[in-house]
Amino acid sequence: MIHLDTSFLVDLLREQRQDRFGRASRYLETLDDHEVLAASVHVMCELMAGANRADAPGGEGERLSRLCDALVVRYPDQAFAPQYGQLLGWLRGSGATIDAMDLLIGTAAVVDGSPLVTQNVRHFSKIPGLVVIGY
Repeated sequence: MIHLDTSFLVDLLREQRQDRFGRASRYLETLDDHEVLAASVHVMCELMAGANRADAPGGEGERLSRLCDALVVRYPDQAFAPQYGQLLGWLRGSGATIDAMDLLIGTAAVVDGSPLVTQNVRHFSKIPGLVVIGY
C-alpha cells in the first residue's frame, strides 16, 4: 500500500483537468498494476475543502468523486491516536514543527507501514519512521 498526500492528488487532478501528462501521472506509470493506492481521510478532507471553494473549477467535485472511488480511504483506528501522540511528542521534544493536518496524514501512513508520496518531502521527512517519496 502507498499513501498519497494532498499535494500529489491536487497535481493529479490538475493534470486531468488540463488533459496533460505531468509529474503525478508519470509517477503512477512507474507503479506495479497491483499496487494499492490509499489516502487518509485527512487528505480527503483537504481535497473536499478545495473542491468546495467558491473559485474551484467547474466539475471539480465530480473529478474528486471519481478519484475517491479509485483509492482506499484510510480511517483512524485504535492504533492511530497512540501513534499520533508518540510522533507529536517526539517532534516537540526535538524542537521540530509540522502542521497538525500534515502530522495526521503522516501518522496514517506510519500506522499502515506505508510510504507517503508527496511534493513536500522536506516537510514530511521530519516525521520519524515515515518513508517519504518525492515525485
